[in-house]
Amino acid sequence: MAIMTPFRIKSIADAHRLAALEKPHHPLISIIDVSQIKNQSDVNAIVLDFYVVSLKRGCNNLLYGQQKYDFDEGLMAFMSPGQILRGEEGGVPPNLQGWMMFIHPDFLWNTALAKKMKQYEYFGYATNEALFLSEKEETLMNAIVENIRQEYHANIDKFSQDVIVAQLELLFTYAQRFYERQFITRKITNHRILERLESVLADYFNQGDLLAKGLPTVQYIADTLNVSSKYLGSLLKQLTGQSTQQHIHEKLIEKAKEKLSTTDLSVSEIAYALGFEHSQSFSKLFKTKTKQSPLEFRQSFN
Repeated sequence: MAIMTPFRIKSIADAHRLAALEKPHHPLISIIDVSQIKNQSDVNAIVLDFYVVSLKRGCNNLLYGQQKYDFDEGLMAFMSPGQILRGEEGGVPPNLQGWMMFIHPDFLWNTALAKKMKQYEYFGYATNEALFLSEKEETLMNAIVENIRQEYHANIDKFSQDVIVAQLELLFTYAQRFYERQFITRKITNHRILERLESVLADYFNQGDLLAKGLPTVQYIADTLNVSSKYLGSLLKQLTGQSTQQHIHEKLIEKAKEKLSTTDLSVSEIAYALGFEHSQSFSKLFKTKTKQSPLEFRQSFN
């Protein structure tokens, strides 16, 4: 099957034209009713050069990256510029409801929010990591978006951008809060990811030949767990207080302690066995994590 080149949309006006909607009221920000989007059978993958925030119900045949939406209740999703939005055969679902907000990076230019956007890691999450909202949370988010809609439909003045940016920052802050709530309330699913992480790390370090493979990367772990690296990092921070990289290092130190206490291998041999080209790097990491050098740790067992 031939790989289709995604259709690139550079402006919000182009997005409106593609969806057969009226011209946007503002060139750099827009909110559309998703039920009004017309099917575009000749376009099945698009790359957007702006942020997209959406709240949808009944969306079950859209792909974001390689992940599939599959839900009937309301979910929020966040896309950063450059992500791929795909549609499957059949086009837009007939029962799709909700809204999509387009925000061009130029709208945020020279604002404090522009500098903060990278802090909102959920813009890098995959679709199956979307935000599940309670009815009360959904009502709150809809109210903020309605404030934005009313503001840009009103006569534009020197305060308009400041008012809208303040509402956007409020929306993103609530999304951050609700995601942290979701990490807690979806304990079973999230702890299964944590258990699988431990299993993946154990298998990796037990396979040997780490000098050839190198230490596992954060992206490798995320891909193996079928989650985005940003979502995994946020989840682990919430559940354990540690990043993915710190979990990798913990497993590494655990294996190092095992070899130091149960074998006669030299520190250099252990370092090479754990994927380090230089034993000094291994010793430095070990001491940082344990407050002891590898030799001091080994001597504590004698």
